[in-house]
Amino acid sequence: MKRGAQISKTKENAGSSDTPTDRELSTETVFETLSSRRRRYTLHYLAQVDDSVTVRDLSEQIAAWENRIERRAVTPKQRKRVYTALHQTHLPTMDRLGVVEYDKNRGTITMTDHVRAFDIYLDVVPRDDIPWSQFYLVLGSVLSALVVVAALGFAPFSYVGGFGYALFVAAAFTVAGCVHTIRDRRTLIGNTATPPEVEPPRELAEEA
Repeated sequence: MKRGAQISKTKENAGSSDTPTDRELSTETVFETLSSRRRRYTLHYLAQVDDSVTVRDLSEQIAAWENRIERRAVTPKQRKRVYTALHQTHLPTMDRLGVVEYDKNRGTITMTDHVRAFDIYLDVVPRDDIPWSQFYLVLGSVLSALVVVAALGFAPFSYVGGFGYALFVAAAFTVAGCVHTIRDRRTLIGNTATPPEVEPPRELAEEA
């Protein structure tokens, strides 16, 4: 399974300045953060809650996602394993990068304003699928070849007029764009019940 990330500024204050911190956050910092699954999960949960959270709550939720179970089914051992990794490694790293504010004394984590200024899309591509960029390249190539064949007069492609092909091409890209937009909403970090790369627990999937 291949992954990619797309980061876009959406808030008004994000466009007011282009400081070195913003540039670093939009490239090296964000991608270093997203390179770790548990850090991706942390961002997703913080974006969902949109408030400060405790390490205990965060650990419990991440353990549920990792084991693909409901949160109430997480065992103390599963939660502790995640808690230790977050406390010793991931949260200090994210705090150093300026992605979150980690208060060790109070045991709370808060997403920084730098990250709030961005929409982060995690593009998860199954092994048997292709990225959208390659899909559009293939679609454009096929439609271009179709138009060229029709222009050269080969039957039955030549039976359709230019307006028909223009309408077909426009419709094809419109449908593809709609599907892409819907899918992007599902890959926006914090916009779904579970992170984009996690299947919901069986109980939740059956309820849906």
